[in-house]
Amino acid sequence: MFLAMTDICHRERSVAIYSFRMDRLSASSAILNNRISRLFLNELSPSLSNPRTWYNGTMVQRLFSFLKRPTSRNVIINTVGNYLGVFFSAFFVYLLVRVMDPAEYGVLSVLFGISYVLANILDFGTTATMYSYLPPLVQSGNKNMYRLIKSMFFYQSVFSAIVITALLLTFPYLDRVFFRTGAPLWELYITAFSVLCFIWVNFISNCLFAAKRVVQINWWALVSNIVKTSVILVLWMTGTISAGWVIATFGIIGPAVFFLLAFIDKERHVKQVLNSTISREDFRFNFTFTYFIASQFFNLGTRMDLFLMSHFRPKDEVGFYGLAQKIILTIISTVISITQVISPQFSSVTSKKDFFKNIKSGVLYMLIPTVLFLLLAVTPDWIFVLVFGTKFLPTAQVSRWLAWPFVLYPFMSLAHLFLLYTAKKPMYILYVNIVLFAIVSVGCYLFIPAYGIAAAVYSLGAAFLSSGVVLALLSVFEYRKLAE
Repeated sequence: MFLAMTDICHRERSVAIYSFRMDRLSASSAILNNRISRLFLNELSPSLSNPRTWYNGTMVQRLFSFLKRPTSRNVIINTVGNYLGVFFSAFFVYLLVRVMDPAEYGVLSVLFGISYVLANILDFGTTATMYSYLPPLVQSGNKNMYRLIKSMFFYQSVFSAIVITALLLTFPYLDRVFFRTGAPLWELYITAFSVLCFIWVNFISNCLFAAKRVVQINWWALVSNIVKTSVILVLWMTGTISAGWVIATFGIIGPAVFFLLAFIDKERHVKQVLNSTISREDFRFNFTFTYFIASQFFNLGTRMDLFLMSHFRPKDEVGFYGLAQKIILTIISTVISITQVISPQFSSVTSKKDFFKNIKSGVLYMLIPTVLFLLLAVTPDWIFVLVFGTKFLPTAQVSRWLAWPFVLYPFMSLAHLFLLYTAKKPMYILYVNIVLFAIVSVGCYLFIPAYGIAAAVYSLGAAFLSSGVVLALLSVFEYRKLAE
């Protein structure tokens, strides 16, 4: 549940999309869809003219060949690692919903939502820069990779420290007039400090994902989860579980274990980073800052529903919605585990052939989270009762409602990767995310007071559908520019 904080989410140029003739755009879309369909069928399907090929092993051979690819292997490792985290998160949820009432769990959900949004806001676009520029340096063994890492870490940490200091000074006021959690002051401060730890964990993870070091990251995360589980069990047995202690466990103790393991395992690389210089040119302002702004609209847009629920609705209702949102975030972790692995490959796409080679595999990978969202949409009540108890039964219907808007999200992520890492047009991502943010914010603000949870769900659905259309149009526009 909480590992979704460990997240996603990347030169400025204006686009006059509507100046293109729609007949040419439609024709290009048809050609694109036709080529995707043919390549997708060739990837896994045996010849349709001879159904017996299914029985003689052709399909199985193609499937195993697909799974043996290095990219598939890394996706599997990262997905298994993330779902081990989901297992621990499910245990935490199972325990917390039995010792916390819905109102208290609602406070915890809001505080974690704040830390998640801030950790992503304070990414400052460094993730997009790492995935775009670090992989070629790693592949060529260029020592400038250490300079790039140190420069990005320095700028991100300095800017983050400034923002977190401002948050520490204003958090009590913000909570009183907007979030209205009523949480003790020390819990608010722990939440603010944990943001910096999440930022550093995300930075280290993104560097290693860009270098395709998938196994190490998942090993460190597993050990960190075991330690966090032990701490939570001690708190439970001593009857001292509270929102503040849970945040301290996940936001401070867990990251501390992660940092220690990273230093022990990568001490030589850490020292080379520390001995490198800091260069302003490594902070690619046009690319990084544009994506930074774009990502903020997405992060806020996908959290504004919870924040406005907290502002307008009773805390019990916020607790039900917050738990349903955590279930959605658990499935989104599958999308994240896939994009973390395939993102570096999109930075090397230069032709339409390269594009299809990457996109067809990406579509197959993204079928996994898509199916999970569809299964959630039809999950019966008794499963929710078994996991969360009768006290949180209203979460069942909320989860089923929320699953439908997010069915589009996995395939939208592929278009994001193409526009960001292949086309290197973060301005396009900004356009798309502004649409999403505006629809969610306006819809939730106007209708949550009267319609509650239903207003949030419909606002998210309209936002994903509208931004998805804009994303598709921009992707087709950029695809036409690729070499044959």
